[in-house]
Amino acid sequence: MEKWGASLFGDPCGGCGFQWSLSPREAIGVVEGLPARFRGLLAGRTGFERHPDLGWTPAAYVSHVTDNLRNWAERLAGARLSGAVDVPGYDPDLVAQARHYNEIAPGAALWSLEHAVEAWAASVSAALDEGVVLRHATRGVQRAEDVARNNAHDGHHHAWDIERILRDTQPEVPPTRL
Repeated sequence: MEKWGASLFGDPCGGCGFQWSLSPREAIGVVEGLPARFRGLLAGRTGFERHPDLGWTPAAYVSHVTDNLRNWAERLAGARLSGAVDVPGYDPDLVAQARHYNEIAPGAALWSLEHAVEAWAASVSAALDEGVVLRHATRGVQRAEDVARNNAHDGHHHAWDIERILRDTQPEVPPTRL
């Protein structure tokens, strides 16, 4: 079985400090706060800043979080509505390549995230109420509460990545006219 969650990242997460002990409903709150958090981080920035240690721009991280939320919302809905509990893994780098994450306009990425969060919160809430359990191809059993925490960590961790990018780069300042 693939290590995931706290067993992979540590508790708290060694990078972003995420605490895995939060309740599933608290995890939903973390995800629901992501659009405002990301919008605040990108305020006054281009969204295309780069960090030498990271392959994605801030807007690309927003797009990844969006796609990850959509993916898991769909998987939980599939289990709940159709009984499809067996789910495969996916390669986020291939998705990024196919969608050209580093070229997505930041405003569009933020708009898309808002819609993905709404659908995700509804899907996760319903899955929690119904006790949905997925069988992931490489992670094994993933209960709805595991998905809620994992997705909250993903968003929180990538907000930390964006903070790292923006801390180490300066916004473009227009030249001063004399």
